[in-house]
Amino acid sequence: MAEFGATRHQTEERLPKATRVVNKAPADRQITAEQILREAKEIRLEDDNFKPPKQIITDPNELAEYRLRKRKEFEDMTRRVGRFSLQIWAKYATWEEQQKDFRRARSVWERALDINHRHLPFWLKYAEMEMRNRFINHARNVWDRAVTLLPRIDQLWYKYIHMEEMLSNVAGARQVFDRWMRFEPDHQGWMAYVKFELRYEEVARARQVFERYVQILPSVKAWVRYAKFEFKNGEVTLARQCYERATEEMGEDAQTEEFYIAFATFEEMSKEHDRARNIYKYALDHIPKAQAVALYQRFVTFEKQHGDRQGIEDVVVSKRRFQYEEAISQNPLNYDTWFDYIKLEEEAGDVERVREVYERAVSNLPPANEKRYWQRYIYLWIKYALYEELEADDSARAREVYRAALKLVPHHVFTFSKLWMLAAKLEVRSKRLDAARRILGTALGVAPKDKTFKSYIELELQIGNVDRCRILYEKYLEWSPANCHAWIKFAELEKTLGETARTRSIYELAIAQPVLDMPESLWKGYIDFEISEGERQRTRVLYERLLDRTKHVKVWLSFARFEATLLAALAAQDEQEQQEAQQAVSDDPGEGQVARCDTARAVYVRALRSLRETQPGAKDEAVMLLEAWREFEEAQTWRPKEEQQQSVQAVLNKMPKKVKRKRPVRTEEGLDAGMEEYWDWIFPEETGSAPHLKLLELAYKHKKQKLGGADDP
Repeated sequence: MAEFGATRHQTEERLPKATRVVNKAPADRQITAEQILREAKEIRLEDDNFKPPKQIITDPNELAEYRLRKRKEFEDMTRRVGRFSLQIWAKYATWEEQQKDFRRARSVWERALDINHRHLPFWLKYAEMEMRNRFINHARNVWDRAVTLLPRIDQLWYKYIHMEEMLSNVAGARQVFDRWMRFEPDHQGWMAYVKFELRYEEVARARQVFERYVQILPSVKAWVRYAKFEFKNGEVTLARQCYERATEEMGEDAQTEEFYIAFATFEEMSKEHDRARNIYKYALDHIPKAQAVALYQRFVTFEKQHGDRQGIEDVVVSKRRFQYEEAISQNPLNYDTWFDYIKLEEEAGDVERVREVYERAVSNLPPANEKRYWQRYIYLWIKYALYEELEADDSARAREVYRAALKLVPHHVFTFSKLWMLAAKLEVRSKRLDAARRILGTALGVAPKDKTFKSYIELELQIGNVDRCRILYEKYLEWSPANCHAWIKFAELEKTLGETARTRSIYELAIAQPVLDMPESLWKGYIDFEISEGERQRTRVLYERLLDRTKHVKVWLSFARFEATLLAALAAQDEQEQQEAQQAVSDDPGEGQVARCDTARAVYVRALRSLRETQPGAKDEAVMLLEAWREFEEAQTWRPKEEQQQSVQAVLNKMPKKVKRKRPVRTEEGLDAGMEEYWDWIFPEETGSAPHLKLLELAYKHKKQKLGGADDP
């Protein structure tokens, strides 16, 4: 209702004036409320110094309102997730404790225990709250309920006992221990009870606890702890009775490494060394060796401290001997075990026992007549013979060992050259050359091998019997005519004897063989021999004969290098001799620089023509030849510079061009798999068959000229 006497202008309702928007187009960057909130949150997280504002309560009504709001929040949380997130209850009770409302805090803990009374942190925190606020009876009540409901959780018992001890309620703590022991806890619980009694110097009560302990948990650990307790208190007789009672009451269960080590250590500390030694021996006789490693080590240590040297060695040897016997009984064909066993007996020094072990070892024949099974076995015989010769100093017995081994090996299937050679060397050391020759001759007749021939020839060379060496080489080459190594060694033998004609004849016979295993080494040896004899013409003929058989690029390169080098330099043994030979002047006109250069160039020309005509696909080899030719021309520094440059340019004109090409790729099934790029060589004579290369060359020259003209000012 309008005020009486007011004008119309004063009483009319005025609305705010509408704002006029000049630019109604949308903004370039749109900002939403969600984006503003997100950025504000990110700024707060990035700021390390950000702290939530403190709420200062100055009024009791405001405090009551705050408590009501927090309780409502906690109640809502417990109602929603209280059965799944048990931490909510702990936070709720802790907050009530902070508010000094212990009645409500207890109510929260009780509600939490109603939900899950097996959750250990509930009991611990509940009791700690009561103890922290000095509600002793309440705390005792909580501990009592906890150990009643969860008697198998040791932590509750420890906490309960600790509280009683802190209150100096020793009788109460003992009662808690008695209650706990009725549930028969583990060893740690019993030892806690014993330590509790010992803290208050109740030795008699601790002994009673140990008696209950060993009756409820009759184990080695319990009896050993009981005995150590008695020994620590000076009761040596009672401690020994503990060990004796343990062996009687537990029977076989007491036969463990831990028990006997503890028993023997007790006797040793009691200065009863004989008793300790008997305990160790009894234990080693009744406990499996695999389970008494530490016991054996302690016994050895004991003997080192209180025994003599012979006793220590006997213990070690007997222990290892027993181990080897067990391993051999499980697998008599394990020759590595036999070797270790033999080594042990050899170190012990009993010759008869060593021979017995050797005889037992060699009696275990391999399972099949295959060399891979016999390779390890045959070394038993070899080691046996060497022992008889070197250690036992009985050459006759060693000879018998070799003879028995050679009879045992199936030579019609395979043989061992090492065995024949060792038997022959024994005869040589015994100065019985005829016997050594008979052994090696038998080896060549029964089962000839390369090693046997080489050993026999080496023996005759050491003696100086050249005629026998020649006969052996002849037999060797009759047996293996394709063996280039044998031909070369035979020729080298004749060369060292100065028999040039014989050497040349041997090489001629060798290269005439239809099949050779390494013909390149044989030809190289023949050529090197003629070079060493200074026969350039013969060497040239050899190269020509070799080129009739093969047109390989390495042969051409070697031929050209031979023609370009002095014979004296080729025959030199080291670099210094080569330099001296290069500086020397030869009287032979064929050894002049001009003649050698022309002859070598002719070889390069022939080689290139041969490769391009007979092997058009061997382009890489042709490039290798041209590179060597170019290096040869560049090395002729003695010629006038213009002539040398012309020769080098002539070789460069023959060099091919490297181009990139494409070719089809096919799979193993013959299907087309696309194209691949590869590098190819185009020689000057092939440019006519590839006209597109001329166009590419002209285009390249045009581009080069164009770029050169653009650079001009």
